[in-house]
Amino acid sequence: MTDSVLFRMEVGANGMHIGVATLNAPKSLNALSLDMIDLLLPQLLAWQDDAQIAAVWLEGEGEKAFCAGGDIVRMYESMVDTAPGKRNHYIENFFAEEYKLDYLLHTYAKPVVCWGHGIVMGGGLGLMSGCSHRIVTERCRIAMPEITIGLHPDVGGSWFLSRMPGKTGLFLGLTGAQINASDALYIGLADRVIGSTEKDALLTDLLGLPFSENVDKNHQLISALLRRFQMSADDLPSSPVREHFDLINTLCDADTLPDVAANICAVENDDEWLMKAAKTLSRGCAQTAWLVWEGQKRVKHLSLADAFRMEWSMSVQCAAQGDFQEGVRALLIDKDGKPAFRFAQVDQVPAEYIHAFFNSPVQPHPLETL
Repeated sequence: MTDSVLFRMEVGANGMHIGVATLNAPKSLNALSLDMIDLLLPQLLAWQDDAQIAAVWLEGEGEKAFCAGGDIVRMYESMVDTAPGKRNHYIENFFAEEYKLDYLLHTYAKPVVCWGHGIVMGGGLGLMSGCSHRIVTERCRIAMPEITIGLHPDVGGSWFLSRMPGKTGLFLGLTGAQINASDALYIGLADRVIGSTEKDALLTDLLGLPFSENVDKNHQLISALLRRFQMSADDLPSSPVREHFDLINTLCDADTLPDVAANICAVENDDEWLMKAAKTLSRGCAQTAWLVWEGQKRVKHLSLADAFRMEWSMSVQCAAQGDFQEGVRALLIDKDGKPAFRFAQVDQVPAEYIHAFFNSPVQPHPLETL
């Protein structure tokens, strides 16, 4: 059986090393499995403590995706196998370990370069967003599409969506809208757009840098190199988020979620991107919409660690309440595209029902030590 993550160390020009981690499940678009997480966590910790490792390079195998999200098919199986009212230990462990990995990347003591090529969604965006040097290519497709399956924008999504310019994070969370490389730059999800054919040349030049044990200097060296490889602004696609920034702010400028949802769903124009976003929200999970709304309100003054602790409780509760299971069934298992979510409209969801998602079902909290 092939390892789900491949590791190698490349020796640089002056003897320092770069640790390369490749997500190796191209048939599933490198969907992040618990096995992958269990391989990545100890290796990244070992590289962090290895004085010979100057930086880490994180990529996905194949040309289609860096990582299309978490292994939700396996999560679905665990939900089916768990009796109502019983703890789902697989789900609890998966999200705890995934968020530990994401948090490690956010706080890593060395530069981590992410090659965000192709599909970068859900759990894949959680990995990329934590890296110090986030590269996307002209062929990237980015989204947090949890509104379609009854989960919520996790993996730090409450944190980074709420910190995007204007109301763009709220809009993207509610609509699951796909964004491109120019969008990612504009809203702060990526640092550089580099042509997809430049990967080998970039790695070669990266290995030629005069790395040392001075971490700050290594960060500067990598940043300067990536700046040289940056695609010209003239070659980048237009940014729908930038183009619709004022409209997005207007649509989301309301004091209640039902009003915001009504504003977005009432949009009528000939813009395909905007209309698809509105359609996704109108057909999406009302529970998820409330978790986006409430999560972004609560996370505003939380630390990153507290944000992950909040999201763990939310995710475990999603697995227990039924809509997540039903959403995955409709989208990926039976593929009928007709999820029977508990609530048809956001104004039908009781406030106390949503507030319960923020209560940890176990004590002590599994992420207590973050």
